Amino acid sequence: MPANHDNPTSFRSKAGLSDQPLPPAHGSFPPGQRAERRFLAGPSTRRRELRFVWTVVREFLRGFRVLHFVGPCVSVFGSARVTEDSPFYALARQLGAGLSRQGFTVLTGGGPGIMEAANRGARDAGGPSVGCNIVLPKEQQPNPYLDYWLACRHFFVRKVLLVKYSYAFVIMPGGIGTLDELFEALTLIQTRKIMDFPVVVVGRAYWQPLRELLTRLEAQGMVAPADLRLLTYTDSVEEALAHIEQHAVVRYELAAQRRPRRWWWLGE
Repeated sequence: MPANHDNPTSFRSKAGLSDQPLPPAHGSFPPGQRAERRFLAGPSTRRRELRFVWTVVREFLRGFRVLHFVGPCVSVFGSARVTEDSPFYALARQLGAGLSRQGFTVLTGGGPGIMEAANRGARDAGGPSVGCNIVLPKEQQPNPYLDYWLACRHFFVRKVLLVKYSYAFVIMPGGIGTLDELFEALTLIQTRKIMDFPVVVVGRAYWQPLRELLTRLEAQGMVAPADLRLLTYTDSVEEALAHIEQHAVVRYELAAQRRPRRWWWLGE
């Protein structure tokens, strides 16, 4: 039976649904974001699709160029909403300093809150501090404690960069974005797309509900016990640093790794 295009609510009526107009979608695009609208509309012209691929390639190349010589990194994830007077901010700052003293470059999302605290700690210890920022409708400004930073338009490019150069992941208290980054790293390790790098979850009380959820998933056979052993929970900066020292620095012989060579003809 052909669709009744003259009466768009007829299907809803037959299904027993209200004919009242639907409310606007949460998170709808603000005026001016035409590129996002076009991308999510499905197939486009081949020229437009090729142009999109080229913008992604350029973004990756820019990221590779900025991060190529920063040395082995540890990515620190956490909320941008944490204020300077929070104990989580102080903890992240101490961790940033400790990671720098271990010889790591502290790599964050480049924004405020936990990210700023970790970068600030690296700066306190005299170590390199790098951020991969993200361009948002409400602009996220890079924090003032970065030696190098770049702004990514696409979250997937940003996540690749935050994973590619890191030998450990520190998960500080955070929200949806932090959970996304935690499970991105955990999935890549669990599926052996990256090496078995340490994942340190800081804040036992804060993350207890998540820990209980994962335990329930394990009890129902949805998560393997070995997957949960990939996570190390702690409240101690010293314990976190010792775990990273043993399972990243020693295991992967980071002190003995050769640094990439710079090529003058590439402007390096």
